Amino acid sequence: MEKFTHVRIVMGMIVSLGLTHMLKGLSSTIQHPTRTNVYAIHLAWVASLILNILQFWWWEFSLREIPVWTFGIYLYLILYAFIIYLMCAMLFPDSIREYQDYREYFLSRRRWFFGLLLTECVIDIGDSLIKGEIHVASLGDVYWIRTAFVAIGCLFAIRTRNQVYHASFVSMNLVTQVLLVANMSWASA
Repeated sequence: MEKFTHVRIVMGMIVSLGLTHMLKGLSSTIQHPTRTNVYAIHLAWVASLILNILQFWWWEFSLREIPVWTFGIYLYLILYAFIIYLMCAMLFPDSIREYQDYREYFLSRRRWFFGLLLTECVIDIGDSLIKGEIHVASLGDVYWIRTAFVAIGCLFAIRTRNQVYHASFVSMNLVTQVLLVANMSWASA
């Protein structure tokens, strides 16, 4: 249990920095909406990532069931937290001065963002397997369908600048996130 607590604290510090980064970016956008030229698709991904962080933090409590901790498991989980932080940093960079607005910035960095999101999908599967068979079974089909949907969606999002595609993808992603939370909440009740 002590190792679990230690790992959870380290992951929490990294993910908390990401959440702080997101909230700071949002507050700046609210304070100066004309300076940053708000982009709805970008803000929808911000909402998705905030929900993702909250889900991550909640469901990582299942790690308490791991009977034997290794340095490899520790590194794997820290890598997961790093990926989440990097996605946060991609959504709200220190400056977008060299870009006209968040739309131009987001589309120019879409390969990085969706590459990280695809990596997170793969890492999340490993994370679920680390938590054990009971955890994996509790996820249900919604988890696997959502994971496949997001992974495939990322492959297309990396390649296209099409606004309809990006708006549809982020909308469907948010819907599947909510369904996954509802499914996991019902499963744990």
